[in-house]
Amino acid sequence: MAGEQQALEAMRPTSGLLARLRRSDLLYDFTRDPTAMAAAVILLVFAIAGLAPQLVAPYQAFDLTQIRLQDAFLPPVWLDGGDPRFLLGTDDQGRDMISAIIFGARVSLFVGLAGVLLALLIGVSLGLIAGFVGGWVDTITMRIADIQLTFPAILIAVIVDGISRAAFGQADRDRAAVFVLILAIGLSGWVQYARPVRGATMVERNREYVAAATLMGIRTWRILIKHILPNVLTSVLVIGTIHLAVAVILEATLSFVGLGVPPTEPSLGTLIRIGNGFLFSGEWWIAVLPGCALVILVLSINLLGDFLRDALNPRLK
Repeated sequence: MAGEQQALEAMRPTSGLLARLRRSDLLYDFTRDPTAMAAAVILLVFAIAGLAPQLVAPYQAFDLTQIRLQDAFLPPVWLDGGDPRFLLGTDDQGRDMISAIIFGARVSLFVGLAGVLLALLIGVSLGLIAGFVGGWVDTITMRIADIQLTFPAILIAVIVDGISRAAFGQADRDRAAVFVLILAIGLSGWVQYARPVRGATMVERNREYVAAATLMGIRTWRILIKHILPNVLTSVLVIGTIHLAVAVILEATLSFVGLGVPPTEPSLGTLIRIGNGFLFSGEWWIAVLPGCALVILVLSINLLGDFLRDALNPRLK
């Protein structure tokens, strides 16, 4: 049995994710790309702030005991009337804008990342099964994917939100708003993983190592997970990075139109929606500053995704 396993490993191509990363000199390329390094640093700052906002934020922005209405509508410190205690000013409730942005970025990043992971899980699983089994399973899966591609992602997210409101009521839906957003993002984005994974699986299933594993009696699910999956993950990594930026924007869009998280647990999109009501009354920073944070976050993710796409593309080597 050990000899058969060694023979199987010898026939297996070394085009898996880890092997591709080793051959791509990813770290070498990264240290010589200032744009990618800057994007990674910015994303790391957002991630650290999101993981421990209570430690990073100057104030507990949504703790009612630390909010004073007398501090409402204070402008940034460089404008007339600014207060040194609040470098970027305060909102309509007297909350520090820096702290509000940090707590909002935490929600946006968590929802976006969890939604991407759910979409990846669904899409990769269906792509592997459809590509390996073929037949009517492949046909049904791809026709469902084709139908979903005719609908914009935001429309699917709105449908999921509407179903959750009808099924659970407004109060229960608000309590589970984060999970509803994650489900909406996951269901609207699985297709972009399923299609490339299905194509790569159709190529891999005709390789010698898959035929050898089948002849040895290895179960299908083990062949998919242990042998084929590592060889199709490179493209999934790049797609997932780009999709994270799309997921963050989708969450912000839903929150901006009132279909996201409630104001008591705001994301960047909710902060922009709240500030939009004061945009033309002079308190522009309430909407503009969270908007700038959203742009910087999405731009850093996109730049890092572009770097990974180029670094892991063997045709550019």
